[in-house]
Amino acid sequence: MNNGILIIAHAPLATALRQCIMHVFPDAEIGIMAFDVQPNVPPEETLAGVTMALAILNTPQTLVLTDVFGATPCNAAQILVDGVNTKLLAGVNLPMLLRTVTYRHEPLDAMMARALAGGTQGVMQVASTAPQNQTRKKNDPDHNDHQQ
Repeated sequence: MNNGILIIAHAPLATALRQCIMHVFPDAEIGIMAFDVQPNVPPEETLAGVTMALAILNTPQTLVLTDVFGATPCNAAQILVDGVNTKLLAGVNLPMLLRTVTYRHEPLDAMMARALAGGTQGVMQVASTAPQNQTRKKNDPDHNDHQQ
């Protein structure tokens, strides 16, 4: 059985990230849940909601992903996770989530490590003038510096 993935983020980010995953992995619907934290909702209500979401997910092990460390989604998740059957990563981004879904069949600690690597490796500076990973030869007569 695959591990569960619970995304907790400020509205509408959690749902949007889940929709992106469903676009890439349409067969991954079961086992991935999103909980959008609404503005002006007391922290106790948020905690009750994420607790219910985890119960509905009902997987033996779950990786919880939140958007910002120290914000309400992460604070609620910190209370929710036990460090054994549930683990928590903050700073979710789409590369992290794609990696997480790809390796959701691995043990929870391995899946968490892959998610963290996917999130950090997915952030990079991209050159705007030359195609990525291609070097330009000096004095190349066929190269133009303008875009068409």
